[in-house]
Amino acid sequence: MSSRPRGSGALVALVALFTAGYLAPYLLPTVVGRLASGLGIGPSQAGLIGSVLLLGSSTAGFTLAARGERIGPRTAARAGLLAMAVGYGSAAATHSVPLVVAGAVLGGLGSGTATAVAAAGIAGQPDPHRASSLGLLTVSATAGALYLTLPHLSAGHAPPLLAIACAAALVWPLTARLPGASRAGSGLGRPDAAAAPAGPLPHRRAGAVLAAGILCWSLAQNALWGVSGRIGLTQAGLSEVAVGAVFAAALGAGLVGVTAAGALGSRLGRAVPIGVGTAVIAACVLLSSAAGSLASFATGEILWNAVYPVVLSYLLGLAASLDPRGRWAVLVGSASSLGVACGPVVGSLLSESAGYTGMGVVLCSLLLLVAVPMTAVARHASGRPLVPGSVRRRGGAPAAVLAGTASASSALVPQMGAPEQPVTEFPVPSARRRTAKSAFRLARPSDRG
Repeated sequence: MSSRPRGSGALVALVALFTAGYLAPYLLPTVVGRLASGLGIGPSQAGLIGSVLLLGSSTAGFTLAARGERIGPRTAARAGLLAMAVGYGSAAATHSVPLVVAGAVLGGLGSGTATAVAAAGIAGQPDPHRASSLGLLTVSATAGALYLTLPHLSAGHAPPLLAIACAAALVWPLTARLPGASRAGSGLGRPDAAAAPAGPLPHRRAGAVLAAGILCWSLAQNALWGVSGRIGLTQAGLSEVAVGAVFAAALGAGLVGVTAAGALGSRLGRAVPIGVGTAVIAACVLLSSAAGSLASFATGEILWNAVYPVVLSYLLGLAASLDPRGRWAVLVGSASSLGVACGPVVGSLLSESAGYTGMGVVLCSLLLLVAVPMTAVARHASGRPLVPGSVRRRGGAPAAVLAGTASASSALVPQMGAPEQPVTEFPVPSARRRTAKSAFRLARPSDRG
């Protein structure tokens, strides 16, 4: 059997795992709203439960980033999916607030584990940006379908939690396509990660800046995302069905944005999409927070969700390019989950103290501030992935021959996903000696003397 089916099967499993892990953050507004209405608790308490759920997710990611190489991707993925099914399922089956919190923590740990395995695996793909775009495309489509379906189901907190648990159960069979643990410790996501450098984390300063930036970036957006349902219901005066339809349309716009980002690839680099995209998101946050009608609320939410996954896909691709073993991808993803976890509490506190409009001004300012260092990292610390066309552009025919030679050393052949090597130009004197044609003659055996 060739390696292509196994590689494509592993990619399908990673995308499905990415979808299951990211589904809880995408469904955060309806989860928080259903917790408040179904359990009879206040908005701040419901937001706190949502934050605890996502805090468990980020904790699992940070833990696996440090110890993930001791566990095989298949084992870690199955453990995460099992925790999701048991945690979210048990939280949906009870009305006791402490038990709901305990189930949310367990489910969050499972979501973080699944996301960490998927992030590390995507970092090992030939084109991490396209792989992450495919994952965001799938989770956006799944969440959009659920936003259209959940308002027509029974009231209470159970339906969204059961939906996440069922997603984990459906992804479980696909984990058979993931590699198991190896003696050398192949990492969480790459079957060939042993071939990557096993030294300390590269690009430490750039990675730390990116992790801190994406933490604030995710916090600002999810502070609004966590209260978007309440803005639509109370400030804009919409019904739950109308709010769900707006969210579904917004996630549909996200599908279009992610598809465009996947088609665009690295033509614009990473700095322009990250910097300009974050500025557009900041304006959308300001518009959504001040929405007082269906038109303004729908415009802000749809445009925001169309740009958000595009920028996120470039941020995930940037993190994957900093370390081929996927360690920065897991750490940056966990930092993002930590920001997502703090978002509902921050949004609830800001909205109660400064109102929704005041909250939007604060979050807009924060997004514009963090856009600067993240754009700087994208501009100076990342290299484009080496794709097949790069051999032709950079190395010409000799490099193509070398790459196609079976006996060539694997260390000399340009590896997929490796950053391109800089080309150094040597000055050539303009005045060239012209050698007469008569100075050349055929070599003969007798000339060797």
